[in-house]
Amino acid sequence: MLTFADLIEAIINFRPEMTPIFITEAAVDSRQIIPGGLFVAIPGENVDGHAYVTQAFQRGAVAALIEHEIEAPFTTIDLRNGASALDVLQVEALSHLKLPVCFIVTNSVTALQQIAAFWRRKLDIRVIGITGSVGKSTTKEAIAQVLSQRYITLKSAANLNNEIGLPLNVLKLTAGHQRAVLEMGFYVPGEIKQLCEIALPQVGVLNNIGTVHAERAGSQEIIAQGKGELVEALPPAPEGIAILNYDDPFVRPMSARTQARVFYYGLSPEAHLWADQVEGMGLEGIRFRLHYKNETLHLRVPMIGRHSVETVLRATAVGLVEGLTWDEIVRGMQESQAQLRLSAVRAESGALIIDDTYNASPESMLAALNLLDELQGRKIAVLGDMLELGQYEEDGHQKIGIRAAQVADVLVTLGLRAHMIAEAARKAGMKKTSIFEYEELDKIVDWLNQHLKSEDVVLIKGSHGLRMERIVAALEVS
Repeated sequence: MLTFADLIEAIINFRPEMTPIFITEAAVDSRQIIPGGLFVAIPGENVDGHAYVTQAFQRGAVAALIEHEIEAPFTTIDLRNGASALDVLQVEALSHLKLPVCFIVTNSVTALQQIAAFWRRKLDIRVIGITGSVGKSTTKEAIAQVLSQRYITLKSAANLNNEIGLPLNVLKLTAGHQRAVLEMGFYVPGEIKQLCEIALPQVGVLNNIGTVHAERAGSQEIIAQGKGELVEALPPAPEGIAILNYDDPFVRPMSARTQARVFYYGLSPEAHLWADQVEGMGLEGIRFRLHYKNETLHLRVPMIGRHSVETVLRATAVGLVEGLTWDEIVRGMQESQAQLRLSAVRAESGALIIDDTYNASPESMLAALNLLDELQGRKIAVLGDMLELGQYEEDGHQKIGIRAAQVADVLVTLGLRAHMIAEAARKAGMKKTSIFEYEELDKIVDWLNQHLKSEDVVLIKGSHGLRMERIVAALEVS
């Protein structure tokens, strides 16, 4: 477990002689502090973490990283100028500190990253890093479930996958863990490289390169360049292993950017691990054939939608390269609860509501519509704006409109951008009387309450900023 001495050494490269004081884990939200925790006070535009240091200590934190002194009677150690700034009295004080303690640092986020990187290097553990435009969290859950059949495994909590979240996850690691499965998010080039410098992954999993976040990044090519930083950071073979999507034209060439061993997965027989005869069974899951070397397995797993076979392939690939048996891998996949973000609930009318409201991109929207296509009943697609697509905005919304016309009996849209979905659906042959366009969420709820029937199946999906989960909450039988 991390100690005060570790924290100080990580920040100023000086390890004091002191009685061990242990830190359980770190948090940037005082409400998430557990006894023995480290609170990281981050100054923000709207909220300054320094205002919550006292609250964090009241909840049991033993230390806080702060960027300036606060008006409170807490022990304070100034680390801003390195070991040379620690005078004799401060060094002496470290041997009998009165808790809790505030450590003043130049930048609290940078200090958090330094501590996490230091701690990671002290642990003998294999780290699996995951990135991609769609499916990172689902893949993380499935891989962790497979690996946990044999290894003591830590997985990223929630969607903590950025320059703050990943270090927080790393600080949850203990000497007892054998594997860690960490999501790595991307907004700009250089970000994943920084995360890899902290986490030191030996295995890198590349899902796909889509258009989500293209508004910030600029293009799919730039997104591919940034996400490929994961394979560049892997150690050479045999220790390093890059697990790449053979079917993705942006991912497959990344084999040239790594010295790690390359393991391809996909739906092509040219991949090392591949699947065919994929059959969606609606809410009952999927079944398919899995091929690896000279072996063929017939599998059925409780993951929803034909696109979920890619999640299975990624988790299986990690299981294989980490030495698991087929029995362990299959058991892990059949026990997997990976699709935590997609759920099915009933409306008061008896209609089935497919809640896929966490976020949306053209790739995930198409997958959701393909799932709707597998289900029985009158199919209603309630689709909202897809945000942050940049130059791919018009094309992405139009593709969704064309697919909605092929799948749905009724299309309901929310938002200004979603008018492009409706227009594309009309041009693709969907009747005007089957398309309803709104810019206010409450009006959609009213429409659904008036028109839903017991045999209906309703897909609700849009970018997180639209808060379309409120539609589900309004319809769901309590």
